[in-house]
Amino acid sequence: MTQLDHQVHSISPEVAGSRIFKFIAFLYGIAAYLVFFVTIVYAIGFVMGLVVPKTIDTGPDTPTVEAVIINLLLMTLFAVQHSVMARQRFKAWWTQFVPKPVERSTYVLFASLSLLLLFWQWRPLPSVVWDVANPDLAVTLVTLSFAGWVLVFTSTFVINHFELFGLHQVTNHLVGKEAAPPRFKTPLLYKFVRHPIYLGFIIAFWPAPTMTAGHLLFAAVTTAYIFVGIALEEHDLVDLFGDEYRQYKQRVSMLIPWRRSV
Repeated sequence: MTQLDHQVHSISPEVAGSRIFKFIAFLYGIAAYLVFFVTIVYAIGFVMGLVVPKTIDTGPDTPTVEAVIINLLLMTLFAVQHSVMARQRFKAWWTQFVPKPVERSTYVLFASLSLLLLFWQWRPLPSVVWDVANPDLAVTLVTLSFAGWVLVFTSTFVINHFELFGLHQVTNHLVGKEAAPPRFKTPLLYKFVRHPIYLGFIIAFWPAPTMTAGHLLFAAVTTAYIFVGIALEEHDLVDLFGDEYRQYKQRVSMLIPWRRSV
């Protein structure tokens, strides 16, 4: 979430500092956030099979091999976009063309669009892996999945939800406030696990009363990507905070609460 301090911009300081540009950047940040909000709400319905017109288990009939290939390509596209654009080297290059105040909003917008593409083009694999017949257990699984989504949202607000999704940056730019230098902090949930947002996603994806092959593929691949994403993110955090983050890794577990890291 942090950005390099020294970056080259193709837009001149006079233009970037103008009132019109600040206002346009602010509107752009709001629009990107609204696209994200619609996307994440749709994601809940997509995974849990609720309300939305197309879920993880609905869509056109497609031969199994073709469906697996398409779904893997869609998830790979999201993973590459999500990981590459988050790296500091990419940001240093990217902000030669995209002004720094809207860099995070642009990242959020691209991530949302790649997810919307995945929802649109996803191919169901309807073979049932397990089907929970006990209604009480089924309700428990749905509740657990929903709790995972609650953990995701809660974890974003525990740090800085609006900074994470770009609104903080464009608002500061609008009012002419300088961004504070990055500080390492571990509020609330981050004292128990290093990555509560990722933990929330894992909890949200796996508990399903009816687990189809398509849902299982989605859960397995996204979980694998989460571990890759954690490795990349923690490499950047060690570069940024040094021994402070190394000590945090030794003190707090990655995903399982109250278990000491090895």
